Amino acid sequence: MLPSGEQIAIAHGDQRVVVTEVGATLRTYVQRGVAVIEGYAADEVPWGAHGQVLYPWPNRLGAEPWKFSDRVGEPGADGAERAVAMHGLVRWRPFRVESVNQNRCALSLLLHPSPAFPFASQVEVAFHLGSMGLTVTTTVTNRDEVPIPFGLGFHPYLAVTTPTIEGATLQVPAHAYVAVDDQQLPIGEILPVVGNSLDFTSAKSVNGHELDATFTELTRDDFGMATVSVTDRDGGRVDLSMDRNFPYVQVYTGDRLGHGRRRTAVAVEPMTCPPDALRSGKDLVVLQPGQHWAASWRLRRTS
Repeated sequence: MLPSGEQIAIAHGDQRVVVTEVGATLRTYVQRGVAVIEGYAADEVPWGAHGQVLYPWPNRLGAEPWKFSDRVGEPGADGAERAVAMHGLVRWRPFRVESVNQNRCALSLLLHPSPAFPFASQVEVAFHLGSMGLTVTTTVTNRDEVPIPFGLGFHPYLAVTTPTIEGATLQVPAHAYVAVDDQQLPIGEILPVVGNSLDFTSAKSVNGHELDATFTELTRDDFGMATVSVTDRDGGRVDLSMDRNFPYVQVYTGDRLGHGRRRTAVAVEPMTCPPDALRSGKDLVVLQPGQHWAASWRLRRTS
């Protein structure tokens, strides 16, 4: 049995994607024979959260209890380095494969109440390959009897065609970032990027930058999409675009990953809320009983 369970493959033209049963994780995405994301082998687990779904909270959540709808969540801590709970609860849970077609698959999970998240909800993740690349659409449904809060994120690492990201450029259309403490939890300030090292509004080299930052106030196109781009020194470019339901994006250059994995790709993580949102309430999605919510983001190699 593979550690990530069943491997679901879809294709469209020269594009190939593999999604895993465990975590509905995006394991590989190749376009014209070139990696769009940094993937991992079928017999590996997704180190560094590669390709994982982050639900019912993305990023970091403080270990202290939080309260909503008169229920108390007690997340504990699994990020021992900073005593925080990392990246939600569904990363290691088996999803049910709902459908598989040539260029589309959908997986779902009924998340039952637990001490960390005392609410019942259903999350479906659909992967669709087409002329615009890979579109990932997530639908969340409240299966509880009370209003529920949540945040959602994803953790793809945008690939480069070179051994490391040195010499690559990064463009993040963000005018602000979330100020954090030494646990990387927000301190309540949104600060402008202009005039400091986090200003990537124009494409800028990642050389000398160790990034693990939450960006916000994103510039969007006429279709409401905000696009982060990574271009390697050989000219290969990957774009990640997110709809208005993702007003935050975490960018991580992999500086704390292990030997041979450090700074080999750039994690670009669309998020519906900032870190610690279940505690702060900042930009949480709240669903009434039976209510649905959906959001999409897209990946493609443009050169």
